[in-house]
Amino acid sequence: MERDKETGIPLTRRQGSSRWLRPLLFWTGVLLVIVSPLVGIVPGPGGVVVFAAGAGLMLKNSRWAKRQYARFKRRHPNKGAWADWSMRRPSQRRRAERDKATAEPAQDR
Repeated sequence: MERDKETGIPLTRRQGSSRWLRPLLFWTGVLLVIVSPLVGIVPGPGGVVVFAAGAGLMLKNSRWAKRQYARFKRRHPNKGAWADWSMRRPSQRRRAERDKATAEPAQDR
């Protein structure tokens, strides 16, 4: 399986996706991110939900967005961990389990 040289993300094409669907979903995500501050004016958490939906669409459908996200996480590990947690990413769960296993204190004899 071929991987991106910078991030290590697999470069596979989704089964059944057409040439126009992925760019359409990406640009829908961009539109949602742009519109989120306007929705944020309305009382309630609407702006956050719209932003998260847009960011999710962008990350699912664009290698460029994935590279930018990987760079962001490298530069800001704490913020990246919060972003992974908020998107319920499987990688966040694996890292949390790994960190929990290595952080267990050694028992005194």
